Amino acid sequence: MARNKRRGRAAGPEAVVETVAGGVAELIPDPQRARAWTLVLDGAPQSHVDLDEPDRLEFAYQRRLGHVIDLVAPPGRPLKALHLGGGAFTLARYVAATRPRSTQQVVEVDEALVTLVRRELPLDPGARVRVRAADARAGLGKLPDGWADLVVADVFSGARTPAHLTSTEFLAEVLRVLAPGGHYAANLADGPPLAHLRGQIATAAAVFPELALAADPAVLRGRLFGNAVLLASHTALPVAELTRRVATDPHPGRVVHGRELTDFTGGAAVVTDASAKDSPAPPASAFR
Repeated sequence: MARNKRRGRAAGPEAVVETVAGGVAELIPDPQRARAWTLVLDGAPQSHVDLDEPDRLEFAYQRRLGHVIDLVAPPGRPLKALHLGGGAFTLARYVAATRPRSTQQVVEVDEALVTLVRRELPLDPGARVRVRAADARAGLGKLPDGWADLVVADVFSGARTPAHLTSTEFLAEVLRVLAPGGHYAANLADGPPLAHLRGQIATAAAVFPELALAADPAVLRGRLFGNAVLLASHTALPVAELTRRVATDPHPGRVVHGRELTDFTGGAAVVTDASAKDSPAPPASAFR
């Protein structure tokens, strides 16, 4: 395993660069905040962590997932949360900070990345977060029925979501693990012509009756490659408040639901294990 540190500013921390299973991982210090870092994998920014303020979410898609976490249960109520995809454990830290006494599991396939993040960006000792190095779907399969109040899927390999995490069979396992009234949230990435995103909405609609999608308007119009956050449940969603929060973010987004979301899907086919493909690779310009 190759590891080195880049020289930073004279008084500041240095970047950490290490080879992990998924490629080259970089932990880059935030020049504005003493204990904040950005995780980059093979040049693609993955997540931002502020160890002093774990409830501060920098990336737009993580802010939208943070809104979901805030709204799926009364404020402060502990959750049982499952995070498929670990990254720098940003959202697990957020849940621990905003909902103390929550019980969480993180499933991350890249064991070397887990080791790096644990060493350089340690979790709060009081956080009830268990981290398991395993494939997301395999880790999901080991959980008991009805365990989770919230399942968050944020899994990328080489900046693409693996095919086996895009199908109805995968979502059936998510539904099995969710408690009654539980919620599923997924970070999806796509660009024009949005075939992957439309297919993922159609697939979720085959399993969950209530859906909402939050994204940058330019992404929804098919003008830009970017992230979209899908929220799904068997119970009514907090659409009005989610819409308000997403619209007032530093990078404002839109929430689409109901008939508008059905129309957006445009009759896309449901994805099964037999037809599943990795999500599309982002263009080279996506991370400039």
